Amino acid sequence: MILRRTLLIASTAIAAAASMVSMSAAGRSRASASPLPADLHLAPARTQLGALRRRAITSRALLEQYLQHIAKTNPGLNAVITLDRDAAREAADEADHHMARTGQPLGPLHGLPVTIKDALETKGLRSTCGSPELSAHVPEQDADAVARLRAAGAIIVGKTNVPVLCQDLQTSNPVFGRTKNPYDDTKTPGGSSGGAAAAVATGMTSLELGSDLAGSLRLPAAYCGVYALRPSGGVVPTRGHIPRPPGWLSSSDMLALGPLARNADDLDVLLDVLAAPAPAEAAAWRIDLPGPKHARLADYRVGMWPDDPYCPVDANIRDLLEQVGEVLRSVGSTVDDTARPVQLPDSDRLFQRLLFATASATATDGGFADDIAAADEIPADDPRGLFLHSRTMRHRDWLRANEEREKLRRQWDGYFATHDVLITPAVPCTAVEDQTSVPVPDRFITVDGKKRPYFDQTAWLNLAGHVRLPAVVMPAGKTDDGLPIALQIIGPYLADRTVIDIARQLARRLPEPVQPPALAL
Repeated sequence: MILRRTLLIASTAIAAAASMVSMSAAGRSRASASPLPADLHLAPARTQLGALRRRAITSRALLEQYLQHIAKTNPGLNAVITLDRDAAREAADEADHHMARTGQPLGPLHGLPVTIKDALETKGLRSTCGSPELSAHVPEQDADAVARLRAAGAIIVGKTNVPVLCQDLQTSNPVFGRTKNPYDDTKTPGGSSGGAAAAVATGMTSLELGSDLAGSLRLPAAYCGVYALRPSGGVVPTRGHIPRPPGWLSSSDMLALGPLARNADDLDVLLDVLAAPAPAEAAAWRIDLPGPKHARLADYRVGMWPDDPYCPVDANIRDLLEQVGEVLRSVGSTVDDTARPVQLPDSDRLFQRLLFATASATATDGGFADDIAAADEIPADDPRGLFLHSRTMRHRDWLRANEEREKLRRQWDGYFATHDVLITPAVPCTAVEDQTSVPVPDRFITVDGKKRPYFDQTAWLNLAGHVRLPAVVMPAGKTDDGLPIALQIIGPYLADRTVIDIARQLARRLPEPVQPPALAL
């Protein structure tokens, strides 16, 4: 089998993109009447797709804009770590020839250049998940979700950086190094979709396909000032995601794949393509997500959970949530800031138990035996044993924990009988200092001047993950030092379009998110 030629970008030396090639005769005749926009790659995905369908620009010309922008922008960020220039150009040319020949697009993403998180396998293109052991791994098959993007006409340009096996809240690994936050290079972009969020924020892609187990989509979105959707559990097929080893057919029961974008409308663009049954089930059924619950923001019943003693948030985020409540009340929405669907400490503890349990699937036999022996030395009621006891729980114990999860889901169902969505903080603070060189046990975050545990970063995001609920993180405004501030919108199971719609309508009424210098038009 002849594999596509791949090219690793050295973060300190990216070769300049090749000159634009000539367009097809049809493309040239159209372009002669109107010059090609030199910055179309910085526009929303919907705008780019419209231009491609109208043949105002060719896919090849748009791709060359992206390649030039990546060459200029990426060295300071190290977000895009592998490029597939030759294959992308070939695919773009094929899309243009198809359009010239038929007048019809290949699909809803016809000719749109996109990048993919390096945790997702891409056929013929190196897919490492930041692990030295996988540094030469070139899959023979796309992850199911990646295959859907290709079938929809997307052009896969390259891969974005992740921490080793996606197991950190910042983005750095021995294969490609550290990705920087696009607003402040001393800060982290978050993890594990840190490269993806930084690439979207700086216009190196308009859409990204990322993954979210413990906030891995939404944390980077919050820190990089972009939008992210963790879809309802089971809506997007997850086969082909690493760290399940290459070749595995199963994935974590807590994993979701979803889009990152620079606005809410573009989340919908990618969700339309991604929402589908796994290929083996596609002959029998399809996914048809309902539209938004209401047309007007005034008609929504909104729950507000602005803070909690279990994971207090800083003043910037409290102020944002207060402003959101004021906006909702001003337009006539029903706002309830007292009712709580669950108790945050109980929900978070169950999340951690299930997370540690699912992570054990890929442990080596020897390593797992060591974990069992170590767990046996810690009393069952000792809080220090939460990780080991969860990781090594018997199947009967997991079944009981899963039953707790189903009861929690029922509590959420009861809450959503009287509320359409719940708005919460996304994170307890804005982007934190990069701590790549600091051992994990010594890392911390700072909230209102006080040191807090490192993993408190995801406590609010964990509300939705294990109970399969859709959740959007959206940016709104900035801190005095220019960092983006974000909030989270959680909805009922399968109400993905409702949480996107709330984000869309709120965005019109809240402060515009700050843009990094690389995206300034």
